[in-house]
Amino acid sequence: MSKANIVAGIDIGTSKITTIVASQSPETDKINVIGVASKLSKGLRRSQIVDIEEAVEAITESVEAAERMAGYSLSRTFVSISGSHIESINSKGVVAVAEPEGEITAEDVNRVIDAARAISLPASREILHVIPREFTVDSQGGIKDPLGMTGVRLEVETHIITGSSTAMRNLIKCVEELGIEVEGLVFSGLSASQAVLTDTEKELGVCLVDIGGGTTSIAVFVEGSLAYSAVLPVGAKNVTNDLAIGLRVSLQSAEKIKLALYKEAMEKNPEDKEKKDELDIKKLGLEEDITKISKKTVVDGIIRPRLNEIFQMVGEELKKSGFGGNTPAGLVISGGGAQTVGILEACKRTLSLPVRIGRPEGLAGLTEEISDPDFSVAYGLIIYGMRNTEKVSGEKFSFSGIGKIVNRFPAKGAAKKTIDFIKSFLP
Repeated sequence: MSKANIVAGIDIGTSKITTIVASQSPETDKINVIGVASKLSKGLRRSQIVDIEEAVEAITESVEAAERMAGYSLSRTFVSISGSHIESINSKGVVAVAEPEGEITAEDVNRVIDAARAISLPASREILHVIPREFTVDSQGGIKDPLGMTGVRLEVETHIITGSSTAMRNLIKCVEELGIEVEGLVFSGLSASQAVLTDTEKELGVCLVDIGGGTTSIAVFVEGSLAYSAVLPVGAKNVTNDLAIGLRVSLQSAEKIKLALYKEAMEKNPEDKEKKDELDIKKLGLEEDITKISKKTVVDGIIRPRLNEIFQMVGEELKKSGFGGNTPAGLVISGGGAQTVGILEACKRTLSLPVRIGRPEGLAGLTEEISDPDFSVAYGLIIYGMRNTEKVSGEKFSFSGIGKIVNRFPAKGAAKKTIDFIKSFLP
């Protein structure tokens, strides 16, 4: 285990917090999931921290459960970030190649990307990602990797994703309270795309719609690269809220009914012509005194209008991006909201585009537990992490990390004196 490259990802969402630990063997490069845990989220609203203590408690539960399963204590991780504060812009950079008679080097590529990221931002915002879309060498465009080519002038088109400094700092603080270093914050739409989109779809042009509990992340890919990113302030919880109000039940009961409707729709035999309009909900164990409800009334009268509204907002974002006509591969829906009855029909009717449900792929090991669309972001964090972290053996040793870990455990008497003595040597 110590010789394997360990990568962890924590998807901190409105509804749940998922931690995945994976290892990659240096010999085979095969990525195996060795630990996974998902716990109910606390202290978040619309994917943003609103109560740090509650958020830290929920993150701790998820991380410790994943660590126990993996038999490994984390010191570094990638963390997902979402929320309506996420914005994007496309920017260009131009530099002269350092040695025109020689080849374009990694230093030249870094300089031109730095030139592209020199955009004006308010003091309250920070750059989250700078993603190169394509390079141009002496007027020859469409180049994905200019390294080793010969030229005088190097240009780049980049996609820059920005976020609120406050939201980013609060998220990092919650994770670092556990003594874990945040290797990088990853936009949830970009993370999910790593797990559910194919290279062919990205090349043709596709729009990923990741419907979480409180927000919906949008990522538009054109000619193989990310071209537009946005987050809508609506999610699957809005459907649950509508059900709770329409059926006059609690939010917990509404969530059970929503999942039962989806499960029944997935299990139904298409050759079975008998369609029972009533959903028997006795077995759901609801607190309310309700035994049967009309599926048609619930789906057509409550769920479908909300789904139509969400996809109308997605359509407006596509129009706003300017890439609406460049997505012949259509939409790929992921996230917990993808497990809503009638979602494919609502999307096709509203946007008139091809659509499919995106299920995460690309990893081995304990993947049966995380094969549903609602694990797309956490799944993608591992793939992103393996592609963007240094291939190192083992984990970094950190005195400050030990200090934070020690603070997580209460102690009394002689044990407390020993821990206090250790703390005196820690920064």
